[in-house]
Amino acid sequence: MIPTAPADPSTHPLDNAVWAALAGPHAPLAQRVGSAARYPADVYAYAALADPADPAAWADLHTLAGPGTTVRIKGVESVPPGWEVVGGGRGVQLIDTALRAEPAPEAVRLGPDDVPDMLDLVARTRPGPFLRRTVELGTYLGIRHRGRLVAMAGERLRPPGWTEISAVCTDPEHRGRGLATRLVRAVAAGIRERGDTPLLHASATNIQAIRLYEAIGFTLRRRTRILQVRTPGTDRAAETL
Repeated sequence: MIPTAPADPSTHPLDNAVWAALAGPHAPLAQRVGSAARYPADVYAYAALADPADPAAWADLHTLAGPGTTVRIKGVESVPPGWEVVGGGRGVQLIDTALRAEPAPEAVRLGPDDVPDMLDLVARTRPGPFLRRTVELGTYLGIRHRGRLVAMAGERLRPPGWTEISAVCTDPEHRGRGLATRLVRAVAAGIRERGDTPLLHASATNIQAIRLYEAIGFTLRRRTRILQVRTPGTDRAAETL
Protein backbone atom coordinates (compact mmCIF):
# COMPACT_ATOMS: atom_id res chain seq x y z
CA MET A 1 0.00 0.00 0.00
CA ILE A 2 1.25 3.49 -0.86
CA PRO A 3 1.68 5.56 2.31
CA THR A 4 -0.43 8.67 2.56
CA ALA A 5 0.86 12.01 3.76
CA PRO A 6 -0.50 13.36 7.03
CA ALA A 7 -2.93 16.25 6.64
CA ASP A 8 -1.46 19.71 7.23
CA PRO A 9 -4.03 21.57 9.34
CA SER A 10 -2.66 24.92 8.16
CA THR A 11 -3.71 24.36 4.53
CA HIS A 12 -7.03 23.66 2.88
CA PRO A 13 -7.14 20.49 0.73
CA LEU A 14 -8.50 22.47 -2.21
CA ASP A 15 -5.46 24.76 -2.21
CA ASN A 16 -3.47 21.79 -3.55
CA ALA A 17 -6.30 19.60 -4.78
CA VAL A 18 -4.33 17.24 -7.03
CA TRP A 19 -1.89 16.39 -4.23
CA ALA A 20 -4.68 16.05 -1.68
CA ALA A 21 -6.45 13.56 -3.96
CA LEU A 22 -3.30 11.56 -4.78
CA ALA A 23 -2.26 11.43 -1.12
CA GLY A 24 -5.82 10.63 -0.04
CA PRO A 25 -8.73 8.83 -1.74
CA HIS A 26 -6.83 8.31 -5.02
CA ALA A 27 -3.66 6.97 -3.38
CA PRO A 28 -4.18 3.52 -4.97
CA LEU A 29 -3.82 5.17 -8.38
CA ALA A 30 -0.83 7.33 -7.48
CA GLN A 31 2.62 6.95 -8.93
CA ARG A 32 4.72 8.46 -6.16
CA VAL A 33 8.26 9.30 -5.12
CA GLY A 34 8.51 10.99 -1.73
CA SER A 35 6.80 14.38 -1.88
CA ALA A 36 5.81 14.14 -5.55
CA ALA A 37 3.04 12.13 -7.16
CA ARG A 38 1.17 11.85 -10.43
CA TYR A 39 -1.70 10.01 -12.04
CA PRO A 40 -1.00 7.39 -14.73
CA ALA A 41 -0.65 9.17 -18.06
CA ASP A 42 -3.81 7.59 -19.49
CA VAL A 43 -5.92 8.50 -16.43
CA TYR A 44 -5.22 12.19 -15.79
CA ALA A 45 -2.07 13.87 -17.09
CA TYR A 46 -1.21 15.87 -13.95
CA ALA A 47 1.44 15.69 -11.26
CA ALA A 48 1.53 17.37 -7.86
CA LEU A 49 3.92 18.34 -5.07
CA ALA A 50 3.22 18.11 -1.35
CA ASP A 51 4.78 21.58 -0.99
CA PRO A 52 5.65 23.54 -4.17
CA ALA A 53 8.01 25.71 -2.08
CA ASP A 54 10.12 22.70 -1.07
CA PRO A 55 13.14 22.05 -3.37
CA ALA A 56 13.16 18.42 -2.22
CA ALA A 57 9.65 17.95 -3.63
CA TRP A 58 10.84 19.18 -7.02
CA ALA A 59 13.78 16.77 -6.81
CA ASP A 60 11.31 13.97 -6.12
CA LEU A 61 9.21 15.02 -9.14
CA HIS A 62 12.35 14.97 -11.29
CA THR A 63 13.06 11.42 -10.12
CA LEU A 64 9.44 10.40 -10.71
CA ALA A 65 9.07 11.90 -14.18
CA GLY A 66 12.62 11.42 -15.45
CA PRO A 67 14.94 13.85 -17.24
CA GLY A 68 13.72 16.00 -20.12
CA THR A 69 10.06 15.07 -19.54
CA THR A 70 7.03 17.36 -19.82
CA VAL A 71 4.53 17.33 -16.95
CA ARG A 72 1.46 19.40 -16.05
CA ILE A 73 1.06 20.83 -12.58
CA LYS A 74 -1.45 23.14 -10.88
CA GLY A 75 -1.11 25.81 -8.23
CA VAL A 76 2.54 26.59 -8.93
CA GLU A 77 3.68 30.12 -9.79
CA SER A 78 7.38 29.50 -10.46
CA VAL A 79 9.79 26.62 -11.05
CA PRO A 80 13.33 25.95 -9.78
CA PRO A 81 16.46 26.62 -11.86
CA GLY A 82 16.88 24.06 -14.61
CA TRP A 83 13.13 23.54 -15.07
CA GLU A 84 11.50 25.08 -18.15
CA VAL A 85 7.95 26.40 -18.45
CA VAL A 86 6.70 25.34 -21.89
CA GLY A 87 3.00 26.22 -21.58
CA GLY A 88 0.16 26.90 -19.24
CA GLY A 89 -2.91 28.92 -18.48
CA ARG A 90 -5.24 30.17 -15.79
CA GLY A 91 -8.17 28.40 -14.20
CA VAL A 92 -10.87 28.93 -11.61
CA GLN A 93 -12.08 26.72 -8.80
CA LEU A 94 -15.75 26.80 -7.82
CA ILE A 95 -17.46 25.07 -4.90
CA ASP A 96 -21.07 24.04 -4.30
CA THR A 97 -22.80 26.50 -1.98
CA ALA A 98 -26.42 26.39 -3.20
CA LEU A 99 -26.71 23.70 -5.87
CA ARG A 100 -29.99 21.79 -6.14
CA ALA A 101 -28.74 18.23 -6.46
CA GLU A 102 -31.17 15.63 -7.77
CA PRO A 103 -31.16 12.48 -9.89
CA ALA A 104 -31.68 12.64 -13.66
CA PRO A 105 -34.00 9.77 -14.62
CA GLU A 106 -32.84 9.80 -18.24
CA ALA A 107 -29.15 9.52 -17.31
CA VAL A 108 -27.31 6.21 -17.57
CA ARG A 109 -24.16 5.08 -15.79
CA LEU A 110 -21.14 5.04 -18.10
CA GLY A 111 -18.30 2.56 -17.75
CA PRO A 112 -15.31 1.09 -19.59
CA ASP A 113 -17.46 -0.26 -22.42
CA ASP A 114 -18.68 3.30 -23.10
CA VAL A 115 -15.19 4.83 -23.35
CA PRO A 116 -15.11 4.94 -27.19
CA ASP A 117 -18.39 6.90 -27.18
CA MET A 118 -17.13 9.14 -24.39
CA LEU A 119 -13.89 9.90 -26.22
CA ASP A 120 -15.88 10.65 -29.37
CA LEU A 121 -18.08 13.13 -27.48
CA VAL A 122 -15.01 14.73 -25.90
CA ALA A 123 -13.42 15.13 -29.34
CA ARG A 124 -16.56 16.94 -30.54
CA THR A 125 -16.91 19.21 -27.50
CA ARG A 126 -13.44 19.60 -25.90
CA PRO A 127 -14.52 19.99 -22.26
CA GLY A 128 -10.99 19.48 -20.93
CA PRO A 129 -8.77 16.50 -20.16
CA PHE A 130 -10.50 13.16 -20.56
CA LEU A 131 -8.43 10.11 -21.40
CA ARG A 132 -8.88 6.39 -21.96
CA ARG A 133 -8.90 5.50 -18.25
CA THR A 134 -10.30 8.72 -16.75
CA VAL A 135 -13.57 6.86 -16.24
CA GLU A 136 -11.84 4.94 -13.42
CA LEU A 137 -11.73 8.07 -11.25
CA GLY A 138 -15.40 7.99 -10.28
CA THR A 139 -19.01 7.87 -11.43
CA TYR A 140 -19.81 9.10 -14.95
CA LEU A 141 -23.34 9.67 -16.18
CA GLY A 142 -24.51 10.23 -19.73
CA ILE A 143 -27.58 10.93 -21.82
CA ARG A 144 -28.08 9.18 -25.14
CA HIS A 145 -30.26 10.20 -28.07
CA ARG A 146 -31.19 7.39 -30.46
CA GLY A 147 -28.27 5.42 -29.04
CA ARG A 148 -25.68 8.14 -29.50
CA LEU A 149 -24.03 9.69 -26.44
CA VAL A 150 -24.89 13.40 -26.54
CA ALA A 151 -24.06 14.63 -23.01
CA MET A 152 -22.06 13.51 -20.01
CA ALA A 153 -20.54 14.55 -16.70
CA GLY A 154 -18.60 12.70 -14.04
CA GLU A 155 -16.17 12.70 -11.13
CA ARG A 156 -12.44 13.36 -11.28
CA LEU A 157 -10.33 14.67 -8.37
CA ARG A 158 -11.25 13.52 -4.86
CA PRO A 159 -9.51 15.57 -2.18
CA PRO A 160 -10.66 14.41 1.27
CA GLY A 161 -14.24 15.60 1.78
CA TRP A 162 -14.63 16.89 -1.77
CA THR A 163 -15.26 15.52 -5.26
CA GLU A 164 -14.69 17.38 -8.51
CA ILE A 165 -17.36 17.30 -11.22
CA SER A 166 -15.64 17.16 -14.59
CA ALA A 167 -15.98 16.34 -18.30
CA VAL A 168 -19.24 18.30 -18.45
CA CYS A 169 -20.13 18.44 -22.13
CA THR A 170 -23.04 18.41 -24.57
CA ASP A 171 -23.04 17.71 -28.29
CA PRO A 172 -23.51 21.04 -30.16
CA GLU A 173 -26.68 19.73 -31.81
CA HIS A 174 -28.30 19.14 -28.41
CA ARG A 175 -27.37 22.28 -26.51
CA GLY A 176 -29.98 24.59 -25.04
CA ARG A 177 -31.99 21.72 -23.51
CA GLY A 178 -30.39 21.83 -20.05
CA LEU A 179 -28.74 18.42 -20.41
CA ALA A 180 -25.44 19.49 -18.83
CA THR A 181 -27.19 21.11 -15.89
CA ARG A 182 -29.26 17.98 -15.25
CA LEU A 183 -26.16 15.82 -15.33
CA VAL A 184 -24.23 18.13 -13.01
CA ARG A 185 -27.13 18.00 -10.53
CA ALA A 186 -27.27 14.20 -10.81
CA VAL A 187 -23.53 13.69 -10.32
CA ALA A 188 -23.66 16.11 -7.38
CA ALA A 189 -26.47 14.07 -5.81
CA GLY A 190 -24.23 11.01 -5.75
CA ILE A 191 -21.34 13.00 -4.34
CA ARG A 192 -23.45 14.37 -1.51
CA GLU A 193 -24.84 10.90 -0.73
CA ARG A 194 -21.38 9.77 0.34
CA GLY A 195 -20.80 12.93 2.38
CA ASP A 196 -18.56 14.90 0.01
CA THR A 197 -19.07 18.42 -1.31
CA PRO A 198 -18.98 19.01 -5.09
CA LEU A 199 -16.45 21.34 -6.70
CA LEU A 200 -15.58 22.32 -10.25
CA HIS A 201 -12.59 23.60 -12.18
CA ALA A 202 -12.86 25.58 -15.40
CA SER A 203 -10.66 27.62 -17.66
CA ALA A 204 -10.61 31.25 -16.57
CA THR A 205 -11.43 32.22 -20.15
CA ASN A 206 -14.58 30.06 -20.30
CA ILE A 207 -16.83 32.86 -19.09
CA GLN A 208 -20.02 31.20 -20.35
CA ALA A 209 -19.41 28.02 -18.33
CA ILE A 210 -18.42 29.97 -15.21
CA ARG A 211 -21.63 32.02 -15.39
CA LEU A 212 -23.69 28.84 -15.79
CA TYR A 213 -22.07 27.19 -12.79
CA GLU A 214 -22.56 30.29 -10.65
CA ALA A 215 -26.19 30.52 -11.76
CA ILE A 216 -26.96 26.97 -10.59
CA GLY A 217 -25.32 27.30 -7.18
CA PHE A 218 -21.53 27.23 -7.39
CA THR A 219 -19.35 30.00 -5.93
CA LEU A 220 -15.92 31.05 -7.13
CA ARG A 221 -13.39 30.02 -4.47
CA ARG A 222 -10.03 30.82 -6.04
CA ARG A 223 -8.12 31.38 -9.24
CA THR A 224 -5.38 28.95 -10.13
CA ARG A 225 -2.40 28.75 -12.44
CA ILE A 226 -1.72 25.70 -14.58
CA LEU A 227 1.81 25.10 -15.82
CA GLN A 228 3.25 22.70 -18.34
CA VAL A 229 6.90 22.26 -17.39
CA ARG A 230 9.88 20.30 -18.67
CA THR A 231 12.10 18.59 -16.14
CA PRO A 232 15.85 19.22 -16.24
CA GLY A 233 17.49 17.18 -18.97
CA THR A 234 20.19 15.67 -16.77
CA ASP A 235 19.52 12.63 -14.65
CA ARG A 236 20.00 13.76 -11.05
CA ALA A 237 21.41 10.39 -10.10
CA ALA A 238 24.12 10.81 -12.73
CA GLU A 239 25.04 14.21 -11.28
CA THR A 240 26.19 12.57 -8.05
CA LEU A 241 28.58 10.11 -9.73
